[in-house]
Amino acid sequence: MMLEHILVLSAYLFSIGIYGLITSRNMVRALMCLELILNSVNINFVTFSDIFDNRQLRGDIFSIFVITIAAAEAAIGPAIVSSIYRNRKSTRINQSNLLNK
Repeated sequence: MMLEHILVLSAYLFSIGIYGLITSRNMVRALMCLELILNSVNINFVTFSDIFDNRQLRGDIFSIFVITIAAAEAAIGPAIVSSIYRNRKSTRINQSNLLNK
């Protein structure tokens, strides 16, 4: 694939993620949009590492670290959301002001 196609795909995924993160009122949807943003960044890391840094795998290794962080977020995020749901009976972002009580 050409560099432009991959960059357009990554920008498209990043835009969807940012739009969803800004407009989302549900915490689960916000976490999914955050995953889209991280995946679009990983696509860029791997693409630029393949094109500009053939012998050294810096972009690929950094992408593995980002995937590890995303996996930790995917494990801890829903646990936090379920804890908030148990206490507040809602997963809406604007209704879960944790500083009130």
